[in-house]
Amino acid sequence: MSDSYKSYVSVVARILLAIMFILSGFAKLTDIQGTAAYVASGGLPFPMLLTVVVGAFELLGGIALVVGFQARLVGLLMGLFTIATSVVFHPYWAVPADQQFVTQLLFMKNISVAGGLLLISALGAGPLSVDAVRQNR
Repeated sequence: MSDSYKSYVSVVARILLAIMFILSGFAKLTDIQGTAAYVASGGLPFPMLLTVVVGAFELLGGIALVVGFQARLVGLLMGLFTIATSVVFHPYWAVPADQQFVTQLLFMKNISVAGGLLLISALGAGPLSVDAVRQNR
């Protein structure tokens, strides 16, 4: 594979992985009350605080992925975050049978996204990124 192919595909991959986090983070920060109620339904403490912290993490982490800033660290943190939230909010093994299919689908989708994020953590953002520009200085 050519280096230019790898360069452009890594940018597209980062954007595709980041979209859901950017949109989700923005949604959380623009509907703090509603999101806090959902967070509370998961049995987590301090739902208002968690909503703001997680919303900012998703939004800023997503933007960092898009531009390739601290991509290895962001990929690791967001990958672990995605696995943890999947276990808490998509426990397909503990829902009624009529809800298992969709819940398992959401869980597996998130686990797949976590895999992509962990790949970014292992391989870095690629040459078309802030990280690459900073490394080449």
